[in-house]
Amino acid sequence: MLKTLTVWNFALLEHVQVDFGDGLNILTGETGAGKSILIDSLGAILGHRISADMIRTGCDWLRVEAVFSVEGQKSLHEFMEEQAIAMDEEDSIIIARQLTRNGRSSVLVNGCHVTLAVLRQMGSLLVDVHGQNENLALLKEANQYALLDGSDSEIAEALRKYRMSYASWTKKRQELEQKERDSREYAQRLDMLEWQNKEIEEAGLKEHEDEELEAEIRRLSHAEKIAAYVEDSHKLLDNNSREGLGILAALLQIKKNLQDMSRFDTSLENSARIVEEAYISLQEASYELRGYGETLEFHPQKLDQLQARMDVIYKLRKKYGATVADVLEHQRKIRQELAAIENYDEDIARLKEEIQEEEVRLETCARSLTMARKKGAVVLSEHIEEQLRELGMPKARLQAAIHPLGHYSANGADHLVMSFSANPGEAAKPLAKVASGGELSRIALAIKTVSAARDSSVPSMVFDEIDTGIGGRTAQMVAERIAQVACYKQVLCITHLPQIACMADVHLYLAKSSTGNKTQTKVKVLTESEKISEIARMASGADATAASLDNAREMVLHARMRKAGLRNKK
Repeated sequence: MLKTLTVWNFALLEHVQVDFGDGLNILTGETGAGKSILIDSLGAILGHRISADMIRTGCDWLRVEAVFSVEGQKSLHEFMEEQAIAMDEEDSIIIARQLTRNGRSSVLVNGCHVTLAVLRQMGSLLVDVHGQNENLALLKEANQYALLDGSDSEIAEALRKYRMSYASWTKKRQELEQKERDSREYAQRLDMLEWQNKEIEEAGLKEHEDEELEAEIRRLSHAEKIAAYVEDSHKLLDNNSREGLGILAALLQIKKNLQDMSRFDTSLENSARIVEEAYISLQEASYELRGYGETLEFHPQKLDQLQARMDVIYKLRKKYGATVADVLEHQRKIRQELAAIENYDEDIARLKEEIQEEEVRLETCARSLTMARKKGAVVLSEHIEEQLRELGMPKARLQAAIHPLGHYSANGADHLVMSFSANPGEAAKPLAKVASGGELSRIALAIKTVSAARDSSVPSMVFDEIDTGIGGRTAQMVAERIAQVACYKQVLCITHLPQIACMADVHLYLAKSSTGNKTQTKVKVLTESEKISEIARMASGADATAASLDNAREMVLHARMRKAGLRNKK
């Protein structure tokens, strides 16, 4: 629900703050006072297009702020969560939109910057605007479907089941189409996959084989150097190949010296142990070097064989992966794909069977939806026709007819046609071909009167001069219909008719004043006595007289009684 609208520098509105209430908020004032401008400023908050031409003369910017209370509005809370916009503790949404004369625009929602597209989506969940242009939405088939499907819980449940079935059927059809497209390319791909698999298979690769081969090739390629290092090291340890003793012989002499010395001084017993341990360790190394040297042989033929094997692995690694493990993983995936291709005919046959089963379920759901819509269409048509009679169109007929669509769509297998005939003897024709702007306004009001109690998606509605071209009893009926809608929703209504104005729960008066070269509009919430005076002015078109004031009081009293009766029927 709209709580507050604050406007700066928007056309005639220099600085206006308007507090709206529950129920019916009526806006009145002389022609040109700025009533429609106030609604336009609300439109800016809802994401409607605004231009720099709307900035007040002499100003560089305009700004509009609105505060909405959205307690209990599930769809709005879900939307805010999707957009990652936090709600405050009071379940309020604060929207601010600013435009500068150089065209720079900004939109804030609870302090977060959002795009105009996001604002439009949010606006559609906050306020439903009805004027001459907005009534054209009735001509769109999608909105007509929404009207019918939202009028009955049985239709809504049937539509929910149908859409679940339709989604499953559509998904399987898409899978089948993809598999059939792929199958046309698989003959060529099958040859390639089989060739790759054969190439890797014939290589007989083993895990980590490339690492082992590379180590062996390195060893054989440097066998002569390795043999020289081993021989030299062994001689240094165990032979007197150079001047003096070998390392082991020298350690043995040191060991003997320390043992002989210990008979006279035990201070170096620890050193003796270290020398003994070193001797044992180095002796082990000497044995190992000697053994390795005895087995070390250079085989040029074996090296050639290893390098040839490595060449095979290099080629495979270049094609299929950086390591043998990568090549084997590639082969695993090839074999999986080959298995999938071999089962393709079976998969396609299985999918076709599943699609047939889904289509049987879909047909059942579509038939149930059609039956529910046909029943609902009759009831909806009767209710709308009843409201049209009350709105001064006693002979009008509005029929919502369901025809076969010929195929399945996301919205069912039905084609909805809303036909209208304003006068007896005239054949009912689609709304777009027969309804005038004034008729559309009344049809829209009739529809909103019927659907207001059921439709909880949008908490606020705006009727922008919906009373154009009507008067007398019809005006009274329009007033009662608007008041009836206001029993379920917050309604903002611009009107020039006293019959509608006297139904107000909150009466806002817009007055335009000029000071020198400066013109501005101010908005005032009328007291009860001011409301009666304004209704008297609207009814008589002149300054209030005692008679016109008495008539206004009687109208307000009668309106109060009618509203009480409407609320008791809720």
